[in-house]
Amino acid sequence: MHIEAGVVAGAKMLLSYGTAVGVLGVSAKLAYDNIKENNIISFMAKSLLATLIVFICFEVFPHYPIGISEVHLILGTTIFLVFGLAPAVVGLALGLAIQGLFFAQFDLPQYGINVTTLVASMLMLSFAMKKIVPEKTAYKEISYTQMLKMSLVWEGAIVSWVAFWALYGQGFEVENLASIASFGSAYMGVVLLEPLVDMAVLALVKTYNKTNECSMLFDARLCKA
Repeated sequence: MHIEAGVVAGAKMLLSYGTAVGVLGVSAKLAYDNIKENNIISFMAKSLLATLIVFICFEVFPHYPIGISEVHLILGTTIFLVFGLAPAVVGLALGLAIQGLFFAQFDLPQYGINVTTLVASMLMLSFAMKKIVPEKTAYKEISYTQMLKMSLVWEGAIVSWVAFWALYGQGFEVENLASIASFGSAYMGVVLLEPLVDMAVLALVKTYNKTNECSMLFDARLCKA
């Protein structure tokens, strides 16, 4: 989902700075609330683990440039379920920043675009979760159908944001529309893989968690509603 350099350029980049400030501000508020509800050590541990997973997804897992962006398996639904919303958005923002600062400096000018795409998509997933998963259901009890719906929301939001940035930057020319379509088609393939990873993770939780209480390294909702 790293949008190609030059897709949005010049004065149009100002919008990405504004949206980045917005999503990072929301992330800071979520982090503050999470620390109050739990504690700072638990929050930092979960955020660190989420950041590590995001970084591995960006730099270690295979990723392919297709159309206007790159196709990644980011495991956003996984870090959401395991660590919770606040550590997930912090992990996405920090993982993206670490990659840009140390491994892909050419992506730094697009940081505002990419962090908006990821964090806003995670916030959309969080909102949708309230409709997909009943309030009294622990995440470890989620069905494959619910998991697939989550993946559709997460990946669909990412594709929608990338399409927005491409249209905003390059307009509605046929070549640009074709690039968006090829990217979106390829990214939807991830929808079929991500729920399988999530179901495997949740199966491990159900197998080894017998007390319905999670440790400080995991979100409490993972084990108990």
